[in-house]
Amino acid sequence: MRWLARLLGGKSGASERRSPAIFLTNTLSGTKELFIPLKQGVVSLYTCGPTVYSRQHIGGLRASIFSDTLARTLAAAGYRVRRVINITDVGHLVGDGDRGQDKMSLGARREETSPAAVAERYAKLFIEDLAELNVDVEDIRFPRATDYIREQIALAKTLEEKGFAYRLPDGLYFDTQKFQNYGKLAGFGEALRAAGARVEVVPGKHSPADFALWRDAKPRDLQQWDSPWGRGNPGWHLECAAMIRALLGPQIDIHTGGEDLASVHHNNEIAESEAATGRPFVRYWMHNAFLNMGGEKISKSLGNEMYLSDIVAKGYSPLALRYFFLQAQYRTPLSFSWDALAGAQEALERLVRLAGEVSVEANGKSLRSAIQSRFLALMRDDLATPQALGLLWETLKSEEYRPEEKLGLLEEAETHLGLSLLSAPAAEAAGAELPRAVENLLARRSAARKIKDFPEADRLRTLIERSGYHVEDSSEGTVLTKQTK
Repeated sequence: MRWLARLLGGKSGASERRSPAIFLTNTLSGTKELFIPLKQGVVSLYTCGPTVYSRQHIGGLRASIFSDTLARTLAAAGYRVRRVINITDVGHLVGDGDRGQDKMSLGARREETSPAAVAERYAKLFIEDLAELNVDVEDIRFPRATDYIREQIALAKTLEEKGFAYRLPDGLYFDTQKFQNYGKLAGFGEALRAAGARVEVVPGKHSPADFALWRDAKPRDLQQWDSPWGRGNPGWHLECAAMIRALLGPQIDIHTGGEDLASVHHNNEIAESEAATGRPFVRYWMHNAFLNMGGEKISKSLGNEMYLSDIVAKGYSPLALRYFFLQAQYRTPLSFSWDALAGAQEALERLVRLAGEVSVEANGKSLRSAIQSRFLALMRDDLATPQALGLLWETLKSEEYRPEEKLGLLEEAETHLGLSLLSAPAAEAAGAELPRAVENLLARRSAARKIKDFPEADRLRTLIERSGYHVEDSSEGTVLTKQTK
């Protein structure tokens, strides 16, 4: 068997390449497992994205940086990573139940516009935030749920035909008692039952855990479509299952998201997909822990949300937030404070200066060494980013390693961590520091250029030049030179 041959280091075919061992914690089993893809050399990776009725807060952005670090690690190991992050622009109600207000309608009424306009605005801001955090948005698909209504209806119809769904006066519901091992994501059985107990009772439901696949339209619904069950709109859980099937296939390698999605949303995705196909849906489920503030998770419902724009407005670099996230392993809860972010910014600035010094000393030439292997081992051991950062600091400050070996490690860190350690904008004089405000403008301009928002890039260029710097773009990157009076 292919998987056994790879574990033993053998070959299952003349052209098959032995992939590096990567270990990931699988929520489905509750254990750390060796990663084995469904298809040799290719990884399908799906991440639950935002409901775009408002801006994504930094708690949600932690999930994006986690999945990006995972994608970088897989790509660096030689895999071709097929990435999808969905954009929920219909179907997500306030809470996990089947009754309540639709978030997109709330956003549209708040801003006195249409759900489509709200979705476009906040989807654009989300993607811009990712670009500022050095996520390669050009390599990711961002499907909108409203573009896959037909696929969602088809999936619901299949479930009904197979006897996994039943009709009630207000919609079509999934019968969880018909699906064996419902709620099988490890450690979430009790949480799922508790969540079901909290959901508003819907008359006629076979079980409190049963959930809507399709809801009949209500008079105030701003989004409605025709379906075999009449005009209405899809349930939230249906969109991910349908879009994964359409874009990545009936089975995928990895599905990621925040830990709050595991108990209900992701268990419902599993039920829908596996009931429809009779095949395992996802090989590896991975969930990041909450980002907390003042002992509570950051969330809109608690009113303690913080946005990337707030961080930039206070003079911090977006990459300082990325560094802050990487200081904790993705499954470890992390507490945000302005002091902690200031510490992350200071550390990142020192690291960039050290990287510049090493690059000069090495004359741009790098060498592989055992220290690189240690770094790779840490990243491939369930993304041990705190230990990887610690090793990087230890190596750069040590006199034991040659500059060329340090540069080799920096290049590895650049690939995996996405901190732009070696691609920070150059100033006119070696070692010269840019004012923090100018650094932030430059980071935002780079993000705008990455997503081809050239009017915004031109506006930011003007602001940089008003701060006293000349901007020059080249194939090697952007160079700033101090303007002379």
